[in-house]
Amino acid sequence: MNSTNESAAFWEKHYAAMDARWGTKPNAVLTTLLADLAPIPRTALDLGCGHGGDALWLAAQGWDVTAVDVSQTALDRVAAGAAATGITDRVHAQRHDLAESFPDGTYDLVTATYFHTPVTIAREHVLRRAARAVAPGGLLIVIEHASTAPWSWQAGQDIRYPTPDDVIASLQLDDAWHVARGDAPRRTATGPEGQTATVTDNVIAVRRTP
Repeated sequence: MNSTNESAAFWEKHYAAMDARWGTKPNAVLTTLLADLAPIPRTALDLGCGHGGDALWLAAQGWDVTAVDVSQTALDRVAAGAAATGITDRVHAQRHDLAESFPDGTYDLVTATYFHTPVTIAREHVLRRAARAVAPGGLLIVIEHASTAPWSWQAGQDIRYPTPDDVIASLQLDDAWHVARGDAPRRTATGPEGQTATVTDNVIAVRRTP
């Protein structure tokens, strides 16, 4: 795939075929990072929110969350999850193809958790735009694959994954930022059919100075 115009079609088909319960739990690394780095809930932007595991958890902790995805099916499920748990007033679903459009405003927390796609897009440009959306004193958190799980669409491909330092360099941050975390831990992951594998993630947290 090589057109950003294919993003909506790909992800709509992906989520329409997926169990609505998949991806409704928050990322454990994210929850730990926030306990240490951002314990006071304010405003958050969740890029590529999927079924809303992170967005719904953030809202339940008191964050005011803008949840963004290109798939309307995913966003409808996020809205349904918010309604079911009484947090509709703190979850704002917005549909964007992030290669083409981006939410307005700035946020105290911007997250991009497994923001990967088989559709060719200018991913580094999107992440740099995400950094510009961070308010003074706020955090950008990027959690991404640094190895290939057996159930991935990339399984069997020879892929060179960037290091955390590569990712941080690609953000083109100035002296108004400092790195709170940049490493590549290993973990046991569970696939959509319950299978497990040991995988590596890049975990990047950078803070804009107040």
